[in-house]
This record gives sequence, C-alpha cells and structure tokens, in this order.
Amino acid sequence: MIFDTHCHLNDEILYSHIDEVIENAKKTGVGKFLVVGYNKESSFLAVKIAEKYPECYAAIGFHPCDIFDITEQDYLDTMALSNHKKVVAIGEIGLDYHWVKEPEKKQLEKEYFIRQIEYANEHGLPISIHNRESNEDCLNILKEHKPKFGGVMHCYSGSVEMLKEVLDLGLMISLGGPVTFTNAKTPKEVAEEVPLDKLLLETDSPYLTPHPHRGEKNEPKYICLVLEEIARLKDLSKKHIEQVTYENALRLFKIDE
Repeated sequence: MIFDTHCHLNDEILYSHIDEVIENAKKTGVGKFLVVGYNKESSFLAVKIAEKYPECYAAIGFHPCDIFDITEQDYLDTMALSNHKKVVAIGEIGLDYHWVKEPEKKQLEKEYFIRQIEYANEHGLPISIHNRESNEDCLNILKEHKPKFGGVMHCYSGSVEMLKEVLDLGLMISLGGPVTFTNAKTPKEVAEEVPLDKLLLETDSPYLTPHPHRGEKNEPKYICLVLEEIARLKDLSKKHIEQVTYENALRLFKIDE
C-alpha cells in the first residue's frame, strides 16, 4: 500500500471530483492520503475531507505565502483544529523566498514559521515543511527551534550536501514528481542517498506532475511513477520501497492501522 504524504485534495481542481480522484488513486495502490492545508479555508476543508473519507488524514497550518493577510483570529481558529483526531501534522509551514523578496515580508514568514513549530511542539505533532529558495534561513530556524516530534521536508529540493544537516535534525525527506523529471540531476542524487528509513513519497497534487505527464493536472494516482523512479535509482524492488515508505509515514504521523 502507498501513502501519499502530501496532496491537496482540498484544492478546487481536485475537490470538485474528489470521489473519482480517490478511486483512481486506489486503483494504482494508494491506500492513505495526507491532505495538507495552507490557510484557514484549506485547513478546515482538509479536516472535512478527513472526516468523510477513512483513508484520508489532515495537516493544518499556514503556508508562508498565505500569512500576510490573516488575522489573529484566523490563526487561532485554524490551529485549534489540531485537537481533531484525524489531524496528524502541522503544515505546510516554512519559508518561500521565490515569491517573496521584501525583507519585512521574509521576517514575517520567519516569525510565523517559528510560531507554528512551537505550536506543534506544544501539541505533540510533527511538521510538514515548505522550503523554497530559503535553505540557510530554514535550516537555522529548524536548528534553533527543533521540531520535538519530527517532521518532513516536503518535496525536498535541497542538495545532497544539505541532506545530512536535515537528517541530523531528525527530519524525514519526501520526494515527489521532480525526481522523475529527465533533467532533474539533484533530486535523483538525493533519492539515491537518502536512507530508506527517512524516506517518504508524495505527489503535492495538483502540482508537480511526474514525467511523462508534465503539464497536466497532477493526481495522487501518479505517485506510482515516483515510486518506480526511486526504486530504479536505489536498485530495489517497488514493493520494498512501497512497504518501507508506508511504514515510515505511519510512524511519523502516529497512525495506527
């Protein structure tokens, strides 16, 4: 069974026909989904989806690009969802310097990242980390505010050299569509190097569609392409990668079968 540890079934592109999306994914071996929030509305919808579908779980929180217009009440209302039995992580949280260039906005991103890490630590939850073009600041924050209950670098885009620092923090590495891209030298190197007990699979659907479907809408059903490429790179069977990554996800998110 495959666990898609980061998907956005709460995105309208997928939510508009969610039953079909889930059924198509099941046909390719996906048995569990972590539906990840990125703001108040999407976090509440992630929980609603998790309530309706037994195979779905929720992560709640604020993406770094979604913190600039929220109120304190928005934040409190959203984080209160952590008490729900199917909320298994805080995320996706982190830093994004691709879209945000202004120093004052970067500072605000850092403050919310730290605040959400500390919230996760207080409530016994792992975190799902978004890190885009912000490696140094992201690592420094994680070292100074270490996630006590673990976490995952979602769709890891860092170098092989950075990998050791991330692993030393007790974090897992999640790989998605980019590892299948024909010109993706670094993600393939990372896939070869990451220890099996630290590896997770994801789609980040509806984004980052794997090769050969780049340019199309991504869905959890395409996670089998990620699995196949990682198995090839590690020279291991697909079944072995599937089993280990599934067990890793259950362990990180404290999900009992």
